Amino acid sequence: MKIAVACDHGGIVLKQVLLRYLNENGYEVEDYGTDSCDSCDYPDYALPAAEAVANGKCDRGILICSTGIGISIAANKVRGIRCAHCHDTYSAKYTRFHNDANMLAFGQKIIGEGLMLEIVDIFLKTPFEGGRHQRRIDKITEIENKYSNIEK
Repeated sequence: MKIAVACDHGGIVLKQVLLRYLNENGYEVEDYGTDSCDSCDYPDYALPAAEAVANGKCDRGILICSTGIGISIAANKVRGIRCAHCHDTYSAKYTRFHNDANMLAFGQKIIGEGLMLEIVDIFLKTPFEGGRHQRRIDKITEIENKYSNIEK
């Protein structure tokens, strides 16, 4: 499985832990930055990672900023992305099981390394249940298609 990973300056410490974990566990990784603690803008890193997942270059994506909120909002603007902002294992399991989320976001100021790695493991190993949940995903896609074609 190929994983897109990205962060801004507020997520650099956890990103290094995440990269080590993914590499040690046999995942292929595409790192979309940043590699610096210098202040930067999370949309600049969320976008290429989300595009890689949306276009199939990567199977899933993991994003980190200070809270996980901004970077997940930015990723969710890309058609086909369902980025879940998770800080507990239950949410990580059910965002895959019921929502078929293809990206995960964390906040470095909110979560520790150990819990992050548990959540990542669950997120990457949990399948999508399908069934009635596919109907709901299809409705989300209809909404996305309706509003992504509107010009302002």
